[in-house]
Amino acid sequence: MDYLPLFADLKGRPVLVVGGGDVAARKIELLRRASAQVRVVSRELCPELQALHQEQQIEWLATAFEPAQLDAVFLAIAATDDNLLNRQVYDEANARHRLVNVVDDQPKCSFIFPSIVDRSPLVVAISSSGTAPVLARMLREKLEALLPASLGQMAEVAGGFRDRVKQRFSRMSDRRRFWERAFNGLFASQMSAGNVDEATRTLTRELNEEPNRAGEIILVGAGPGDSGLLTLRGLQVMQLADVVLYDHLVSDEVLDLVRRDADRICVGKRAGAHSVPQEETNRLLVELARKGKRVVRLKGGDPFIFGRGGEELQAAQEAGIPFQVVPGVTAAAGATAYAGIPLTHRDHAQSVLFITGHCRADGDDIDWPSLARARQTLAIYMGTVKAAAISDGLIRHGRDPATPVAVIGRGTRQDQQVLTGTLEHLETLAAAAPTPALLVIGEVVKLHEQLAWFQHSAQQATRESAVVTLA
Repeated sequence: MDYLPLFADLKGRPVLVVGGGDVAARKIELLRRASAQVRVVSRELCPELQALHQEQQIEWLATAFEPAQLDAVFLAIAATDDNLLNRQVYDEANARHRLVNVVDDQPKCSFIFPSIVDRSPLVVAISSSGTAPVLARMLREKLEALLPASLGQMAEVAGGFRDRVKQRFSRMSDRRRFWERAFNGLFASQMSAGNVDEATRTLTRELNEEPNRAGEIILVGAGPGDSGLLTLRGLQVMQLADVVLYDHLVSDEVLDLVRRDADRICVGKRAGAHSVPQEETNRLLVELARKGKRVVRLKGGDPFIFGRGGEELQAAQEAGIPFQVVPGVTAAAGATAYAGIPLTHRDHAQSVLFITGHCRADGDDIDWPSLARARQTLAIYMGTVKAAAISDGLIRHGRDPATPVAVIGRGTRQDQQVLTGTLEHLETLAAAAPTPALLVIGEVVKLHEQLAWFQHSAQQATRESAVVTLA
């Protein structure tokens, strides 16, 4: 280990920065975030530093470096393009046993700036000891994506309970187990949802009483198939799940991101076929949550768009089970984007309707005249079985039989297929497309040939996942 990782308290401490350009400004920004008392030595200041000086946020100590300037500071930074001056600052600081950093000159650094993930008061620092700073920054970016913004506030709330937890539990092991339950349980979920007051009450209750074994239910939209379209929040929740109930519509590559030791239960759901009745799914969700489990209900697309997510949460609410919702990219948005079909376009469609093909056989519950209007896009979920009836109904109520249509099978996935034609041939196209499939009706379909992009990348033998991994 070339450098010992330390976190320095710079609040109110004097720090010397030699240099007044953009590089110095970047370092000064970090120092000010740490509430350091910044003193600058430079012939001139860049506009950013000039503004800070005028606002009395920094002190412009002098225009030329003098060794005596180091006598009363905690540490020093040399950020000039003068190698001889940088060397002088380094030598003089070392002679006075002051920590010193020469920017972009690792041999002349007794301390270095790590890449920082700031979730204050929780801070993660990553360093390559100055050998590969770009690699350190890349790793920081991955951690930024994976660590929820709520972690800092969670740490603040938890910090207010430290003394009380010490009084409640005399043994270190008991305190550790308490915090492990808290940071992996309902308290953490409530903090992530922004419900600070309820999270505080939960922590108080768990501290003063026997641990509450009640679980929770989290609805997560898994998107249309490509794991790269899963939200960061969805990924975080899936990594914390005790048990996952999922549909057939959830792709294998998304399921692969579920925590490996979580129980997985398939509750089915395909167009026209449900391997598990909805009532049984509702009952199972409540039963598992009552056992103290964090239950993730993983649904294809978005759980509130033809996903019956509202019904499942009503069951949770009636049972008194806490719940959350993580939205997902719905199939109409994802599949059409990957097919190069904009849902709206100034020249072709001023509105879009999301509808389901699950309708009564007689069609009396459908407002066909509204659906048949021109210059709008219809995105029809689960419509392949009723494709003939949909085509016939639209044509009978005035939609041109030559209206462009697309059937997008397995949208956003590696084996995506986009079949295009006209409304009068919708039944044939739907029968030929792989499932799950989305029907798109409207003039915007004509743009597919011009804007399609994913069909080319899908030809590749392998495609790098957009999901962040640390492996």
